[in-house]
Amino acid sequence: MVTRQQAGPWNATAIKVAFIGSHGVGKTTLCYEIAARLKRSDLRVDMVKEVARKCPLPINKESTIDAQAWILHTQMAKEIEASSGHDVVVCDRSVLDNYAYLVASAGRQMFYDLLVRTWMPTYHLAVWVPITETPRFDGTRDTDRHFQERIDHLISDLVVEFGIAPLRLHGIDRSEWVDTVMRALPIRELQLPLFGDEGPA
Repeated sequence: MVTRQQAGPWNATAIKVAFIGSHGVGKTTLCYEIAARLKRSDLRVDMVKEVARKCPLPINKESTIDAQAWILHTQMAKEIEASSGHDVVVCDRSVLDNYAYLVASAGRQMFYDLLVRTWMPTYHLAVWVPITETPRFDGTRDTDRHFQERIDHLISDLVVEFGIAPLRLHGIDRSEWVDTVMRALPIRELQLPLFGDEGPA
């Protein structure tokens, strides 16, 4: 377990948890819930939001190698930036599931295979969020269920190929997701005494 005293800039590295999975599966909502729970534990928490939404190039089915290269490098830069001065960084996506979109559009790329394989060990925990419903239109992501499932299958292939052992939320009731992730995090939640060390007068 890692406590607040052990994590943080004095170790030069924050605890990083990444949520992987296809689009429209609830990763963002889960990230906010986990970040809020961690903040209540007196930890300094930052969140890396999904960078694809700010990509200046086409994404989804129309994506290109250039677009996905922008996304991958921006994701890594944001994670490095967020790790400075925080105890925990919650990532809405990892480089692995972002890479799945590149594979979907252009196939496996040797350079990015190596980059993703090398970067994945920087996450202390990867949480795989399953598909529970067809994605809804949010102004950015594709709503095609077949495309959503294709990305999930590609993530599955990459998880096996790269030897990743994510925490799988498959088969776990959605109401239990937050507690399941919190139990798996390498952080001991700190709870301040309600009335101080001596208790109520």
